[in-house]
Formats: sequence, structure tokens, C-alpha cells
Amino acid sequence: MSDTHSSNAPANYDVIILGAGAAGLMCAIEAGKRGRSVLVIEHNDRPGKKILISGGGRCNFTNINAAPENYLSGNPHFHKSALARYTPAAFIALVERHGIAHHEKKLGQLFCDISSREIVELLQRECDWAGVTLQLNCRVAEVTKPGAFRVATNHGVFSSASLVVATGGLSFPKIGATDFGYRLARQFEVKVTTTRPGLVPVMFTPVERQAFAELSGISLDVEVSANEAVFRENLLFTHRGLSGPAILQISNYFDAGESFAANLLPELDATALLLAQRQSGKELKTVLAQHLPARFTQAWCERFAESKPMHRYSGEELAAIAGRLQRWEITPADTEGYSKAEVTVGGVDTNELSSKTMESRRVPGLYFVGEVVDVTGWLGGYNFQWAWASGHAAGQCA
Repeated sequence: MSDTHSSNAPANYDVIILGAGAAGLMCAIEAGKRGRSVLVIEHNDRPGKKILISGGGRCNFTNINAAPENYLSGNPHFHKSALARYTPAAFIALVERHGIAHHEKKLGQLFCDISSREIVELLQRECDWAGVTLQLNCRVAEVTKPGAFRVATNHGVFSSASLVVATGGLSFPKIGATDFGYRLARQFEVKVTTTRPGLVPVMFTPVERQAFAELSGISLDVEVSANEAVFRENLLFTHRGLSGPAILQISNYFDAGESFAANLLPELDATALLLAQRQSGKELKTVLAQHLPARFTQAWCERFAESKPMHRYSGEELAAIAGRLQRWEITPADTEGYSKAEVTVGGVDTNELSSKTMESRRVPGLYFVGEVVDVTGWLGGYNFQWAWASGHAAGQCA
């Protein structure tokens, strides 16, 4: 992948791609393989920064189960076409062609055995073979369209017939995430839906924090639900609130001020469990500690149900306690925000784009791919698969 400088760079390309992340590089590869002259503009000092830090440095690069129902979008049908045409199997074949050792961790999640760097290097090699030009440390000052697209940068002015916006969302501001893609969309009168942090930990209200902050580090196997979405995963207590896969997953499905529910005993019938102990002299917290961490049951009882010997509860009281154990309603004070979010929910309105090519219906030659689009996947490799699939779709046409 050649790095260009304005002194010797041709100003005109067939395709300019803004952003050298997963979607942008995949798009560049596909367009380059079609013989298009391609320039990728990246404001960071190296490509694929989000890829490098993903999956704890091992990059959860796809999910073998990725299907349309694993994604959230204002148009639930939009992403079907791209995902059907570039499948997890297609990306796995590419990974294997490059000799990258990988493994399935759980639930179809595929990770590199060694390092995320291998995925970035794969993309760079493919770009090299496709004749793609990469411009790093390149900041865009202005984009106009007098006829062709004209991109003014700190490395000079470039022009192209097609412009692909692959600038990502607002998550991970520490590695340079900005709202540039949304601003560019609005500049060209392409609608953008409301955005919010996704796959993000949540913060306790002051009351809940006082009750549960001391549990930091404790994990529970729970079933969480909100607005018809249900996930069975681990919940993790933090000093500030709740995290872990269960919380990240469900965070995509409720808005600020809304609540979600956690079933703390997903394998059991809590009512039957408590009624079976009704004649017992054991305390409630002792009974619950057979199924949940003791420190948690202590804190939970202090907050919701004064722990006393089981024979001192009425049947109605035990039924109410069981109900709360199987449907603990949690209304977070807030989320941890974009700094801790894995993705951005919302983005460029899918009704504005062709589902086959990712091209704007309003502005010929303008494409949007990856996280900047209003398509958000579950935790576990689904968002990378959307990046590959949407980038591939645009690269076939741009």
C-alpha cells in the first residue's frame, strides 16, 4: 500500500475513500481489484487503529452466525443484501488464505490466535496487490462537488468521480473518532438519524451505587431483556455501575431514561425454589447464596428484601421476592458514553442509501459504509462483519 505525498501525487482518482478502518480498506481492495485508481485518506498515523485495539488485541474479526436479525437499524431489511453477498465464510476464507491462525471463543466469535495486527497486515497486503494508494496523517479541510468530488486536505487537493465515507462513528474518541461522516452527510442533505453510544456499560443511580458499588468485580450469569430483545450472558458489577457482555448487548435496545430487566436465576423457577424452603430456619440470603455469589445476595437482600429466616415470610412475600429475582428492573442513571462504547447506534439514514451498493440516492457517486451507517450489530464480531460486507458492496460499484 503506497503512501503518497502531494508533491508527486496525481490529484485525480476514480475513487477516494475517507477512513482506513475495516470498511474503508475492504472497499478500497474491491475497487482496486476492479482496476479503479483508489486513494484512501486517513487522519491517523496508521491504518486500522480500531481493528488493532479490538477484542483485547486479538480482533474478534467476524461471527460465523452473523445474520440480519443480529443487527439493529431503522430499516430492518436494509442490511440483508450486503450481508448475503459477503458472508462470514468469505472473510474466513480470506483470513485462511493469508495463513492467520484463529479460534472460536464462544457463540461463533472468531479471534486471531496471535494479534489484531495480522488483520491490519492482511488488509494492507490486499491493498498493495490492488494498487491502492494510502495517505496517512491527512486531515480533510473541505469536501465540495462542483462536478467531480473535490477533497481539500493538508496534503493538497484530490478529486474523484466517487467518494466513499468510511469515517466510523463516535465511539473511541481517544483514537480520533469524530462526527465528520455525519457532518459530511448533512452537508450533502443526506439524512442522519439520532445517534447514541452502543454496546456500552451503564451507570447506577446514586441509590443503587451505594447498594452495589462494593460488588465491583463480581460476575453473574443472567438473562437480560428490553423492548423484546433478550440475551443470556454474564453481567459484571463495576465501581460505577454494570458492564459485561449481557449489559453491552442490551444497551443497544433501550434509550436514556428507559429500564431493562435482569433475571438473576435464569435456570430456575425462583418461586418454587423459595417456597420449597418455606419451613426452613435458614435465612433468605443463605438460601440464595446456594445459587448466587454470597456478597451479592447480602447486598441484594439489604437493598430489596430484609433477610430473615424463611419461615418468617408469608407466601405472598416470597412470591414478590421471587418476582424481583427473576425480573430485577434496572433504570440506569446514564451510560458510560462514547469513551467506553464499542459502537455508535444510529447514523446515516438507511432510507437514503441503496442497500445493494451503499450509494446515496440523492447524490450520485457518494457512498457510506461501516459504522457511519445506521446499522449496529451485536457484540461478538457482528460489527466487523457489517464493515466487511458494506465495504465490499460499495467497492463492487464505486
